[in-house]
Amino acid sequence: MAYTVLAVDDEKSIVRLVQVNLERNGYIVKMAYDGVEALERVAETHPDIIVMDVMMPRMDGFETLSILRKNPETRDIPVIMLTAKAMDSDIFIGYQRGADCYLTKPFNPKELVTFVRRILEGVKAEEKDDRYRL
Repeated sequence: MAYTVLAVDDEKSIVRLVQVNLERNGYIVKMAYDGVEALERVAETHPDIIVMDVMMPRMDGFETLSILRKNPETRDIPVIMLTAKAMDSDIFIGYQRGADCYLTKPFNPKELVTFVRRILEGVKAEEKDDRYRL
């Protein structure tokens, strides 16, 4: 079974770069171009993981992340922030709001694929562990 990734960024070239690299590694990629659209896509597609920018129109990535974490149906979806906001304070806010990983642009697509794989394998291992708990 292939994992579904939601790629969210207002720069279509970044979304395409994420899409191509993840699809080459066997992932199904859905796309959104701002936070509002991301929340709609999450409700429609129930992605296994989200790769999301911070600076976007209508609703930024930090606000979108906060909404995802407050909703019991979406709070456990892993989120990788992929953004040009690279100051320590930005990174702190990302983790404070619930990001599982924070990557800064420019980024290495291989590094992104590695983090997606590691996070999803960790989730899969946790689910397997839960089956054996008493």
